[in-house]
Amino acid sequence: MTDPARGYPDLHDHIATLDEAGLLVRVDREINKDTEMHPLVRWQFRGGIPEHERKAFLFANVVDSKGRRYDIPVIVGGLAASREIYRRGIGCELDRIEERWAEAIANPIPPREVEGAPCHELVFADEALNAEGNALDGIPVPISTPGWDNAPYTTLSQYITRDPDTGVQNMGNYRGQVKAPRRLGMNPSLELRPGIYGHWQKYRARGEPMPAAVVLGAPPCVTFTSTLKLPETVSEFDIAGGLVGHPLNVVRAKTVDLLVPAEAEIVVEGFIDTEYLEPEAPFGESHGHVNLQEFNAFMDVTAVTRRKNAVLTSIISQVTPSESSTIKRVGMEPLFLSHLRDRLGIKGVIRVGMHEPLTNIRKVIVVQVERDMPRTEIWRALYGAASLHRAAGKYVIAVNEDIDPDNADALFWAMAYRANPALDLEVLGHRDQGHGPRSLRNDGEDASVLIDATLKEDFPPISLPKREFMENAREIWEELGLPPLKPETPWHGYSLGEWSDEFDRAAALATEGDYFETGRIVAQRRRKDVEMNTEVRRIDEGGETGS
Repeated sequence: MTDPARGYPDLHDHIATLDEAGLLVRVDREINKDTEMHPLVRWQFRGGIPEHERKAFLFANVVDSKGRRYDIPVIVGGLAASREIYRRGIGCELDRIEERWAEAIANPIPPREVEGAPCHELVFADEALNAEGNALDGIPVPISTPGWDNAPYTTLSQYITRDPDTGVQNMGNYRGQVKAPRRLGMNPSLELRPGIYGHWQKYRARGEPMPAAVVLGAPPCVTFTSTLKLPETVSEFDIAGGLVGHPLNVVRAKTVDLLVPAEAEIVVEGFIDTEYLEPEAPFGESHGHVNLQEFNAFMDVTAVTRRKNAVLTSIISQVTPSESSTIKRVGMEPLFLSHLRDRLGIKGVIRVGMHEPLTNIRKVIVVQVERDMPRTEIWRALYGAASLHRAAGKYVIAVNEDIDPDNADALFWAMAYRANPALDLEVLGHRDQGHGPRSLRNDGEDASVLIDATLKEDFPPISLPKREFMENAREIWEELGLPPLKPETPWHGYSLGEWSDEFDRAAALATEGDYFETGRIVAQRRRKDVEMNTEVRRIDEGGETGS
């Protein structure tokens, strides 16, 4: 079979790139997928290792708790253990990721249907699936949260379905419980009714099972796009093409009438039952808690197709930061920014940041805006960020550009000194709880809290040494061989508007050793008609004096 031409990296190209960059750990020793694989990789997220030091892990010698050996390697952390790994999957520098996503959304490229495809190098369909190892039992799906999960679950699995009314395909990332060699569970995102759940409802109304294809491993552009929450009218395949600047190769599946990525590693085809639901989970979810048992759908498998040298991708999810939160965050932040800037036409929005550690990006959103942005536009941005995604925006905070959205201490600092709860806070009721454990309080409804933590007036400078003095001191620090520094914002003082030339001159005199001159000047301004702690600026501005 001749592979179709393509202008983008597949998963094998991506793995080679990571290897060359020193971002891949090859594990050749035997690893139990049911008890050892995910806990091992988990340590780089919970063991104090900085993000830039996280790596992808490729397991070549995979076994299970029954002693079964698998001929398919598993890569974990290979798509988004870090931003550096993520950006290599797209093929751009870190500072261009936001721009690349904006370009992809603005300039989608439709896919190209091909005949032969790598994902059809091995095809097991119908009766052939009953042979041992030809169906789901031959795929080394790991257990994500040993001790809590009730089965192996596909975690980086793109479910492809079609709207039976419009014919438009949807691709979304959902978990799948391995229930039998020919039965795979399906847990949809109910908040995305135009997606797979909406399709399922339409097939159910027709009394028909729903055709589906599940992709397990694909070119990075496909995987990245599948994690976004795109509008119903937007094709994920088109955005994937726009992301890499070339049409995505797609091929017709073998037993269902759906198009799948031609360079997919493994594709599971089948029909999702629309008459019955059955219990699914417990499973450790990306909101950081175990998702307890629910009734959900299941798919009867009709075919498994794969490449001869297939590699299964599995993603670290659960408590954040994780690979799951990173892969979503890097794509969703530009989506929110584009929504506010382009769709709503709000000028002055600089960045949208989604808080990741423990909260899982959806709950706390930070909108960074320019200093002189009109108050009405700030609130429009807060409303807009809270309304884009049903499950995102429980707390939405507006800050100025000197506040780093990734620094929770800086956020609390802005809220503490720049926001008056009586004037700058608003609660929006009647929101769905969205992503997370379901509480029965308030009949299951939640709310959003919007906070304007921007500067509304000039403030005195930040009380840290000016930049030039901190930079000089750092040179001395390094000269002394002290431990490497990791500057945290703010690491130097800067003006917030309330600072005069007179103050600047006095500060310069102080650093030059001429502070006695300042003492001489202030002595000339003595007065006896003011109270203790009366601000000099109130006297200078003609305000009231003491008795």
